[in-house]
Amino acid sequence: MSIPTTLKHKPVIVSENYEQVDGRNAGHSDAKGLSLGLAQWNERGKLDISAKVWRYTGEKWSRQSEELPLHRVIDLAILVARSLEHFREAYRHEELYDPEKPEIDRIGLQGDAMTIAVCTANDRIDEDIQLFRQVLSQDDELIGERLQTLARILKEMGY
Repeated sequence: MSIPTTLKHKPVIVSENYEQVDGRNAGHSDAKGLSLGLAQWNERGKLDISAKVWRYTGEKWSRQSEELPLHRVIDLAILVARSLEHFREAYRHEELYDPEKPEIDRIGLQGDAMTIAVCTANDRIDEDIQLFRQVLSQDDELIGERLQTLARILKEMGY
């Protein structure tokens, strides 16, 4: 199935078989493709590139398709990587984090820092963090394969 090219997001680079590799949903995912292209929110004289996950309901392209600016995609990758690093050592805390210091890290970006912390405002955080760790453990192979691939590509690029 081809990703639409007549909508506001204008695909330039695509992966039209994403449903075959979409983690635990591989082979039966509604996320049919990924694209990098010209963002749908572009205004005259101002261009942005975005990443988009294309969802298909079986009848039409879904409004739940997501479009993100590239820097946010990378910021999400940073958040994932730092979270995985936290959970490698989380067993040291009974609650899987230090309730006295829920901040995991502050990562400097553009003159400030992105704060990464356990969401203590979640009134079910103790239960949810256990479930989160369980899913990370279950998906370790899926995530690990992707991180190894990303690390290899970044190394090839000189990062």
